[in-house]
Amino acid sequence: MQYPTLYTKRLILRPFDESDAARVQFLAGDKEIAATTLNIPYPYPDGLAEEWIATHADDFARSRSVILAICLKEDKKLVGAIGLTLAHQHDHAELGYWIGVPYWNNGYCTEAAQEVLNYGFEYLGLNRVFAQHLEKNDASGRVMQKLGMKPEGELRLHLKHWGSYHNIIVYGLLKDEFLQT
Repeated sequence: MQYPTLYTKRLILRPFDESDAARVQFLAGDKEIAATTLNIPYPYPDGLAEEWIATHADDFARSRSVILAICLKEDKKLVGAIGLTLAHQHDHAELGYWIGVPYWNNGYCTEAAQEVLNYGFEYLGLNRVFAQHLEKNDASGRVMQKLGMKPEGELRLHLKHWGSYHNIIVYGLLKDEFLQT
């Protein structure tokens, strides 16, 4: 299976390459990104973006994940990341994403996620995709709602982030629900 490149009206979703590392560190290194996600540290250390990007090809080849750079079609500028963490034995995946702060409130995340969901359900044969967000990250929850994902529950004080416990909100979407939209 070949690593995909996906296209939407305004975006190109493509594999990351080494040359993206500085841009990833710049965008993901913003304190506002780290404050609303669990797996992005602040401050963002040198070399971490290169390490992260270097894992993508092997994880894809082993059917563990597909991680894509979100780029603007008009100028090819990288604005974020999106991906699916796969569990083929269950035919499901977890959707994850981030968008750089200068690109918030443009609908890029929803547009990219719609195409990634299509790829997951149609090409990867998934039955279900779920996503979760920190309760305080309302914007991420709105993306999930716009995608047609259904709220499935709240994990109370489930994770510790920056020294405090946080509720996690879980959403899910089934293939049949996605195909009906």
